[in-house]
Amino acid sequence: MDEPLTVALPKGRLLAPAAELFRRMGWRCDLNGGSRQLLLTEPGTPDRPPMRFLLAKPADVPVYVEYGAADLGIVGQDVLWESGRDVYEPLHLNFGHCRLVMAGAPALRGRDLGLAVGLRVATKYPRLAQTYFQGRGLSVEVIPLSGSIELAPLVGLADLLVDLVDTGRTLRDNGLAEITQIAASRATVIVNRVAYRLRLARIRHLLAELEGANGQLYGQPEPQAMPA
Repeated sequence: MDEPLTVALPKGRLLAPAAELFRRMGWRCDLNGGSRQLLLTEPGTPDRPPMRFLLAKPADVPVYVEYGAADLGIVGQDVLWESGRDVYEPLHLNFGHCRLVMAGAPALRGRDLGLAVGLRVATKYPRLAQTYFQGRGLSVEVIPLSGSIELAPLVGLADLLVDLVDTGRTLRDNGLAEITQIAASRATVIVNRVAYRLRLARIRHLLAELEGANGQLYGQPEPQAMPA
């Protein structure tokens, strides 16, 4: 029997829909039922090799995949882009939709930020934020934070924020407004480059199964590009 493929799944909001993909394909993938188990190997059959599931924090999924501890994984594109990890991204999935936006006080809407001096931007995505502002010729100070980004403009820590939103309600509840969308994000499948070459047939077969399950459960996603 071949060695199992190892799939890294993210804790949090993407876990349930990601696990449901594998259940649709016939795996139990029992990692989101309140258990503390982080590694689960499911036996195969005579015509189906075993599968191993690894549960990790979202930011760690690209790390496990790039270094080969996992052959492939499912993660939000926002996390992947921020990580800058060298992996394949062969399949987009049609769940986990959200937007990376720049936001601030409503008075900043329509303002020419190129004329502003000493702008500070709070974010959980310093790499993406810096790339965005540099690409537009704007000089800003990026302040990395790990949570409650909306608080930064309210207490004067930053003029703007860059954060992930779904409906934008948290921004509105805190008197902030979306100024521009930087990128749209969704769940995506990533693959280790070496594993893709060495286990090409099995990984392609699994990707085809994932694509089919994704279409059945969530519909086919529209094409989408990485933010400039």
